[in-house]
Amino acid sequence: MLPIDADPASATPIPPTDFHHILAEKDRAIAERDALIAHQKAANAELQKLLRLMEEELRLARLRKFGARSEKLPFQGELFDEAELEVSLEEVEKELAEAEPKKPRKRHTKADGFDENLPRIQVHLELDAEEKAGARKTFFSKVKEELDIVPAQARVIEYWQEKAVFDTEDGSQQVKAAPRPAHPLGKCLASVQLLAWILVAKYADALPLYRLEGILKRHGGRISRTTMANWIIRLDDVFKPLINLLREQQLNADYLQADETRLQVLKETGKSAQSDKWMWVIRGGPPDRPAVLFEYDPSRSEAVPLRLLDGFRGTLQTDGYAGYNRVCRENGLTRIGCWDHARRKFVEASQAAPAKKKGTKVSKADVAIGKIRKLYAIEKRIEALPPEEKTRQRQQLAQPVLNDLKAWLEKNRTRVP
Repeated sequence: MLPIDADPASATPIPPTDFHHILAEKDRAIAERDALIAHQKAANAELQKLLRLMEEELRLARLRKFGARSEKLPFQGELFDEAELEVSLEEVEKELAEAEPKKPRKRHTKADGFDENLPRIQVHLELDAEEKAGARKTFFSKVKEELDIVPAQARVIEYWQEKAVFDTEDGSQQVKAAPRPAHPLGKCLASVQLLAWILVAKYADALPLYRLEGILKRHGGRISRTTMANWIIRLDDVFKPLINLLREQQLNADYLQADETRLQVLKETGKSAQSDKWMWVIRGGPPDRPAVLFEYDPSRSEAVPLRLLDGFRGTLQTDGYAGYNRVCRENGLTRIGCWDHARRKFVEASQAAPAKKKGTKVSKADVAIGKIRKLYAIEKRIEALPPEEKTRQRQQLAQPVLNDLKAWLEKNRTRVP
């Protein structure tokens, strides 16, 4: 190679070896540049993927903190055509109708209303004598129904015990008194009905004792919250035989459900008021009479389910908490999962995804939710059937849905992060 203004006659030619060396250096520099560009593109793609994941996590964190707790998604009603499911259900219903006598259809009840078995009071709105003078006949027609409630009313029950005096042969007297009704707490100024009202209000209606104290005071009953707390504590011994019987019914069954939920207790030895304590719940027993038992324990260790399920042999349904592993292993239990917990992960993935525009393709999470919805539809349809018929219809209807979902999951598990 020569400079532009160089004299060809006086120029020194570049040796061929140097020329090849220069070309090789150029090719190496180009290759390094291409490799650097490819590396930067790959790094940029990873950063973009990480950014999308972080945006999803941020959206999900905001939903958890500020959004509604419901897992119902707005698109669910239109996501999939459930025609094939409905056809299957109709076929089963047709088979049942041919094999069994028809049962009266359950009357559809409105969202707002009342139990038809409630006692009824008729109010007759009558015409006065002048208004119905000359009429050939009169009759009443029902024009309206109203739900009424009798407000709480405090009263005092006085027990007057009849006593009879008998003369004995030795000239003395003997007194015989009518037996007093048994009371669960013995000498107590609360009636059985009042104790039941306190328990229902506190544990079913979540009314603290200080509010019950105010309600009773408003009705003329001066009962302190301390007194009510002592009654509740003493009732623990009264209900112990019943609780033990329910526990035996559960442990003799072949299927139980277990879960634990956080609870704050103000005064717990060795723990702060802000620390988590736990309410354990076990549900199960005879299919037609399932029992639900709650057990408080400040610990969430594996020793708690080991104690609560001591003697149980069968199938245990729980979430994915590892605290149940030991009891399942040592008792030889068959452990099954929960569709609510499995579905929740897809719901979170759908909620964390970017907002869907009308007409855009649904995400894989949405597809999974739609497939799981079919299982819920089946359960809703067979809810009132006896256990044996539920099992038969699940095998016929739910098994194909599960097989389809499993195949879809195996196909798409490598296509998502």
